[in-house]
Amino acid sequence: MTDIVVFNSITLDGVMQAPARPDEDERGGFKHGGWAVPYSDPVQGQVAAQSMATTGALLLGRRTYEDFYSVWPKRTDNPFTEVLNNATKYVASRTLREPLPWQNSILLSGDAADEVARLRQEEGKDIVILGSGELVRSLMARNLIDRYLLQIHPLVLGSGQRLFADRGAFSKLRLVESRSTGTGVVIAIFEPLTTWKRRR
Repeated sequence: MTDIVVFNSITLDGVMQAPARPDEDERGGFKHGGWAVPYSDPVQGQVAAQSMATTGALLLGRRTYEDFYSVWPKRTDNPFTEVLNNATKYVASRTLREPLPWQNSILLSGDAADEVARLRQEEGKDIVILGSGELVRSLMARNLIDRYLLQIHPLVLGSGQRLFADRGAFSKLRLVESRSTGTGVVIAIFEPLTTWKRRR
């Protein structure tokens, strides 16, 4: 079976909004865009490369997909550009229509959680979710997340879209692995107990 993996940067107070650029996501008047950049570290690069090695496809919500498409194909000097261009990208959206503009993109038809549940039953490498907080929360509610790889930054923003929102789904997790970077970022891998039971 295929694992569904959330790979996200968050702050200590759980904010995931706009880690990479000041103009990435200004919803709600968010003024802290690009907060993760000062904490970049070679260890984070190693973790990303290790994750890519076990990734068979990406799963993105509409907002994240459109943001990535507006940026990554233009970054011809970055090794991850080719990886992202060539990766299969499943896109969950109620408003987009095929054909999607970025190569190797597949629009999930119907209910996204139902489609992800079907993909999860197939044999293959991990399907990794980047960003896409609304999608993550909807899949959590259906117990469809198998692993969280979280880069937890030593930073409290006090506002912004959070990965785990109030009144969200309940989930018990176990810590599988953790390490820290030279800039104080804690990289932690968690698995829901439902994943452990699924593998037995």
